[in-house]
Amino acid sequence: MTQTPLNPGDSPLVREALSSVVSRETTATQTAAQSGEVSSEGNGNWPRPAKTRVIAVANQKGGVGKTTTSVNIAAALSMHGQRVLVVDLDPQGNASTALATEHRGDVPDVYQVLVDDLPMADIVKQVPDMPNLYCAPATIDLAGAEIELVSLVAREARLRRALAAYEGVDFDYIVIDCPPSLGLLTVNALVAADEVMIPIQCEYYALEGLGQLLRNVDLIKAHLNPTLRLSTIVLTMYDGRTRLASQVAEEVRAHFGETVLNTVIPRSVRLSEAPSYGQSVMTYDPGSSGAMAYMDAAREIAHRAVVA
Repeated sequence: MTQTPLNPGDSPLVREALSSVVSRETTATQTAAQSGEVSSEGNGNWPRPAKTRVIAVANQKGGVGKTTTSVNIAAALSMHGQRVLVVDLDPQGNASTALATEHRGDVPDVYQVLVDDLPMADIVKQVPDMPNLYCAPATIDLAGAEIELVSLVAREARLRRALAAYEGVDFDYIVIDCPPSLGLLTVNALVAADEVMIPIQCEYYALEGLGQLLRNVDLIKAHLNPTLRLSTIVLTMYDGRTRLASQVAEEVRAHFGETVLNTVIPRSVRLSEAPSYGQSVMTYDPGSSGAMAYMDAAREIAHRAVVA
């Protein structure tokens, strides 16, 4: 039996999760070799980017899978040799919950980084049993940041400045989980990021409001962050049994082309259950359809060339 290559310090939880997908990835590698393609994941690790990729996961619509996508893409990347930081910018703190990172009471969080200039290094915590994955948690205090940021100098660039001043782990990816709004918190994420990832659910009204988000991206690119680009669209909540899901997917692909990942994320009970156990689905049930889909999506993201 093929032994899964592991990084020094990998936890038993990561070992178990990786071993459950090794045969699947071995098959994919053999298929690629037979077709003449060169696979860069034969050593268990995916190619690391030349510089840190800062990705804001945004959509002002709620319930489209922003947090689920942020957490599971980050976990999948970390399991394949990438050093990843998840910045929880949603006052609900769901990403922090899913990554078993304390975010209640007096725990230092992103609010204090944005409003009180607390160094980012003071709040970043390693995710339990995930050696390459880190989280900057959000508490309910962050709900008041929208108002308090208004009077601060360079209010749109507070997060970018904090990330630039971070001293600690040299991250390959920083994934920012945005709140379901287009307020100052999301603006901070877009100013700090190089890339925008938009989850779009395969349901009715999927594209409603998306135009406003794209206009905001264009405005921020024009005035605050010229390097910002829409790099990735992820189709979520796909139900292959319905014609509507296929129609929405076709419409999104027709409009956005290669920006849309080939992988679609299916509806999955496991995706909903995992956060209640303080885990991503990648470790909660690595053999589930949701986990395998997010693994494939993360692989696509890791192998995509970053266009300047």
